[in-house]
Amino acid sequence: MKDVTYYLISLASQSPAGSFGLNTNNLVTTLINIAVVLSLLIVFGKGFLRDFLDTRKNRIVNTIQISDELYSGAVEKLEKAQARLCKVEKEAKQLRVTGYSEIEQEKLNLINSTYKTLERLEKKKKETCSFEQQRAINDVRQWVLQQTLQRVLKTLNGSLNPELHLHTIRVNISMLGTLK
Repeated sequence: MKDVTYYLISLASQSPAGSFGLNTNNLVTTLINIAVVLSLLIVFGKGFLRDFLDTRKNRIVNTIQISDELYSGAVEKLEKAQARLCKVEKEAKQLRVTGYSEIEQEKLNLINSTYKTLERLEKKKKETCSFEQQRAINDVRQWVLQQTLQRVLKTLNGSLNPELHLHTIRVNISMLGTLK
């Protein structure tokens, strides 16, 4: 560093007339200015720069440590969540299988119940048809009997004279007497 300073001073002190003067060369002047500013920064700003860089380094290290802790926590949470997800998926699969088997069982029960109900209804239908048929037959018999009796009574009333009437009564009385 001292060499650069001596070089810059020697450049500034050399003049064409042999005395101290101003150098109008822009490149050399700019280099001298930069060297002076850097020298001042190094001498006076060394402590400040070191403190600033140490503070920055500490912040970066702290940020990395916090990031590592957060990463570790996130990894643990992820592992727990994956384990829980796996457990829930197994339970869901088991429930799905159980649900399907229960649905199939209920379906079979419903089908069997429906067949039994249909058989019962078919039996009731046959019984009802048989009953209605028998009732219709009885109604027809009764109607025919009434019609026949009305015709017989009409015929008897029209052709029955008192003598025939007495004879019929005697025959009926004698039949009753023999029954005793």
